[in-house]
Amino acid sequence: MPKTLLHFVHPALEKSQVNRRLLPVAHQLDDVAVNDLYELYPDFHIDAKREQALMESYERIVFQFPFYWYSGPALLKEWFDIVLEYGWAYGSLGKALVGKRASFVVTTGGPADSYTAEGHNGSTMGELLRPMFATLKLCGMILEEPLYIHNALHLNSQEQSDCTAKYRRWLNAG
Repeated sequence: MPKTLLHFVHPALEKSQVNRRLLPVAHQLDDVAVNDLYELYPDFHIDAKREQALMESYERIVFQFPFYWYSGPALLKEWFDIVLEYGWAYGSLGKALVGKRASFVVTTGGPADSYTAEGHNGSTMGELLRPMFATLKLCGMILEEPLYIHNALHLNSQEQSDCTAKYRRWLNAG
C-alpha cells in the first residue's frame, strides 16, 4: 500500500502548465495515492467519512495546489472545514492524525524573489500559508518542508522538466 496520500486540489487543471505535468508523475509512483478533490467533488459536497478513512490509512499527507490570491483553492478550505472535525482531527478525543506527516506542494505564478519580505508580495510563502500550517499542527501532524514551484506560468520546457524531476525526487523522499 502507498504510504503517501496526495490531495490534489486544482480547479482549472486544463489551464495549468506545471500541475498538468506533475500530476501524471504522482500517479506513476508506487508509494503515492492521488486523491483529486475537484474531480471527486465538483459540487463541493465532500464525503467527510470517506476522506477521514483515507487519511487514517496513510503515513504522510500532502496537499498540492496552485497558489493565488494568497491562498489555496476554495475547495481546499471547504475540505479543511468539513473533514477536519472536532473529536476526530482535534480536541481531547480527536487523535486520528496525531503523528502523521504533512506537507504541501504549491505552485505560484510569480518568481521566488517576490515571496520574500522585500519582494513584491512582502511576505514569505511560510507566512502566507501559516493558517494551513497551524491547522495541521493543531491536529497533531508533523509538518515537513513544503515544495514550492515558483514562476509556474513562465517556465520554459527545460525548466518544467527540471521541476518535474525535482517533484519526483521530493515525493519519493517521503
